[in-house]
Order: sequence, then structure tokens, then C-alpha cells
Amino acid sequence: MTIHATGFAEQHARLMDEIYRGQRHFYDVTRRYFLLGRKDLIEGLAPPFGGSVLEVGCGTAWNLIAAAKHHPDAQFHGLDISRMMLTTAAHKVAAAGFGPRIQLAEADATSFKPEDLFGRPTFDRIFISYALSMIPGWRDAIDRAACALSAHGELHIVDFGRGEGLPPLFQTTLHAWLARFSVEPRRDLEPAIARIAARLDLEPTFNQLYRGYATLAVLRPRASSLRRPDAQPTRFISDRLSAGEPAAHVARPPQRARA
Repeated sequence: MTIHATGFAEQHARLMDEIYRGQRHFYDVTRRYFLLGRKDLIEGLAPPFGGSVLEVGCGTAWNLIAAAKHHPDAQFHGLDISRMMLTTAAHKVAAAGFGPRIQLAEADATSFKPEDLFGRPTFDRIFISYALSMIPGWRDAIDRAACALSAHGELHIVDFGRGEGLPPLFQTTLHAWLARFSVEPRRDLEPAIARIAARLDLEPTFNQLYRGYATLAVLRPRASSLRRPDAQPTRFISDRLSAGEPAAHVARPPQRARA
């Protein structure tokens, strides 16, 4: 797997590799205790028979493997900016026997081009699980994913919520701990999703889980209309920080992942 990205994306890729160089070996064991709502997201995907599913920010592929088990009639794809995480993901996918059904690629979530990566322009389902809180240009990532949906596609998102029902001390402690790993919960996540959904004629729904600890959002086509096939991403902050237009990404099969 290779990546051609802007300087800003390369800087973020190096940061992610640095953070997860060691953590990737025990990431799945520890994250299950505080990345709440992932099971709800996976069960709710319900892709059509033979459908295509993409995870943006797939990390170690824990979600992809769980989703592939839960939805055996779909094909899965995952992208991540961290080569370290993808190396671990490739090993886990192979060990689980899902090599034929899960394809991985190295790319920037804010500017990926699905046809270059996976040979297809759109997906029936796209999901983003606890990645937006680590992506500097997280609005771009939502927008880019929404524009890669098929006409009847859905975008599913779970991430840290506003936590209105949680004790203030718990919130302060949690956010301070998360900041050590460059994780920043997005307090304006719902309004940002709603704006992008309105532009692309999608209908957003939101569900606050565990007293607001997590937000689960789904963007679906409105019942009255289909999405415009020529929808284009909006330029948010990460595009403006880039040196030029987002470059194409090229992916190879997961078994060729390397550190």
C-alpha cells in the first residue's frame, strides 16, 4: 500500500504512526471498554445482499472483521492514514480468514478517491467509528464519505458525544486523558453533520447513547428524492491547509502492507 498525500496529510500520518507504533499491539483489548456504541453501529449497517461497505479510519480492522461476521453477504473495504495500524489490520484480516472479503488501503480520510483505492466510485454503506475525534479536518472526512455513497447509500457515524448526562468531573477527566492521544471529542458534531446532510439532500438521525457518552448518527437519502449523482465535497479547513488539490491515492492488497 502506498499513499500520495499533501504535506498536511503526511504530517498527520506520521503523528498517527508515532502514537500507534506500540499501541496497535494491544489496541483492541483496551478500546473495547470506552469506545462504546460500536456494536450498535455494526448491527445497524444492514447492507443489501452483495452490497459494498467502507470503513473510514479502520485502524486495526476490529470493526471490519466484526461487521464481516455480522453481515456475511457484503464486501468490506477499509482505509486509514496510519501505515502502522494498517500493517496490524492486514495481519488480523488474514488471521481471521477474511482476506477475500476485506480490502485495505492507505489514504487520507479528508481527500480519498474511492475509485483509485478500490476500483469503485461509491459504496452502499460507509461508517466512521471514533475516528472523527482524531482527524484534524473531520468535517472534510464526513463530507468526503457522504459524497462516496451510492444513490441509496447510508453513512453511519459513532463518536464521543456531548455527555450532558455525565458527571462534569468524569467528562473533564475523560477529555484530559483522551488529549494525551490526540483525541478531541467534537462538540459541534451534530450541527456539522446536519449541514452536510442538508447540502447533499440526506436525512440525518441522531441517537445519544449512554447518557450522552456517545453519539450515533445515520445519514440516509430522503424518502422524497435521490441524492444528486454529481455531488461534490465542500472545501473545509484541511483542504485550505493543503498545498494543492487532493492527490490520488493508490492501494495494493492488504497482504502487501508494510511498516
